[in-house]
Amino acid sequence: MKTNPGRFFEDYAIGQVIEHAVPRTVSGGERALYHALYPARHALYSSDEFAENCGLEKSPMDDLIAFHVVFGKTVPDISLNAVANLGYAEGRWLKPVYPGDTLRSVSEVIGLKQNSNGKSGVVYVRTRGLNQWDEPVLEYVRWVMVRKRDLDAPAPETVIPELTKVVAPEKLVIPEGLDFLKYNFTLAGEPHRFGDYEIGEKIDHVDGVTIEEAEHMMATRLWQNTAKVHFDATNREDGKRLIYGGHVISMARALSFNGLANAQMIVGLNGGAHANPCFTGDTVRAYTEVLDKAETDAPGVGALRLRLVAYKHGAPEFAYKTEEGKYHPDVLLDLDYWALAPV
Repeated sequence: MKTNPGRFFEDYAIGQVIEHAVPRTVSGGERALYHALYPARHALYSSDEFAENCGLEKSPMDDLIAFHVVFGKTVPDISLNAVANLGYAEGRWLKPVYPGDTLRSVSEVIGLKQNSNGKSGVVYVRTRGLNQWDEPVLEYVRWVMVRKRDLDAPAPETVIPELTKVVAPEKLVIPEGLDFLKYNFTLAGEPHRFGDYEIGEKIDHVDGVTIEEAEHMMATRLWQNTAKVHFDATNREDGKRLIYGGHVISMARALSFNGLANAQMIVGLNGGAHANPCFTGDTVRAYTEVLDKAETDAPGVGALRLRLVAYKHGAPEFAYKTEEGKYHPDVLLDLDYWALAPV
C-alpha cells in the first residue's frame, strides 16, 4: 500500500519520536497572504523599518505564521484521523522566523489515554519547530483526540503528562537585540503601553469577522494542514467542514489589535482550548482579559499575560464559562498567552 491512511490511536507509543515531512521555506508572499486572510496589522510584522528601530535585523514573519507552519507539518502524522484538537500548553517562541528560513517539525509522544467509549483516545505530543540550521524556533505541547482503527485493539497504559499551567516569565525567550526604548507609538497605532494595562482589566475588541469557506480552505491549504475534518464534509455526521482552530486563533489575535496594538510579539503559550466548533457563517468576535504582567531584561520591554476569548453570536459579555464551570456554547477559543509590549 503506497498511500498513507494516517496514524490511528493504537499506532502511538510513549517515547515515540516522529520527524515530519516536508520542510517548508517561508517567504514574503506568505506574510502578504496571511495579512490578506486576517486583519493583521501589528507594526513589528508589517514594517522592516519599524522592526529595525526596535533592534531586529528586519521584520520577522508573524509569530502565528511560524506556529501554523510547524503545526501543519505534524498533521499527517498526528491528527489526520483526529476527532478534534483539544488543547495546548508549554508553548514558547524561541527565535524569530524571517523570510527565507526553512522550517521543519519533530514531535515526541508524551501521553496516551483511551476514551471510555473505546472508539478513540487522546494523544499528547511535544512538538519542536526547527530552522535550516537545526535551531529550535518554537516548541509546544498539544493533545488531540484520535480515532481507533481497530476497536478491539487493547488500550495502552494511561500516561497523562504533568504540564505547567503557566510558562514562567523568566523562561520566556526575548528575541536577541529587541529594544523598545525608541518605540514609535504613533506608527504602531495606539498610545497604550505596558503600564497602562491593569491585571483583571477586560478589553472588548469591538469588531467581528464572518467566517468564509473559501478563506478557511485557502488558509488550511497554506499551512498544509491535511486533517480530513477540514476538507471532507462527509467526514462528520453533520456534513459540515470543521473550521481549523488555528484559523480562529489568527482571526481573534488580529481582532485584538483594537486595544492591544502594542502587544507586538507572542512569546509564550500557557494554555489553550478550542471550546466549541466553528463553522462557515459564524461571526467571530473577541475580548481579552489581562491576567498578569512581568518585567523583562530587554530595554523597554515588558510581558503581558493575556487571555484571548473568541466567541460567536450570543455569548454573554466577558463571560466565557457558565455557572457550572463549562464553556458557554458560543465560545470558540480560550487562549492564554504572553506578549511583549513597550514599557
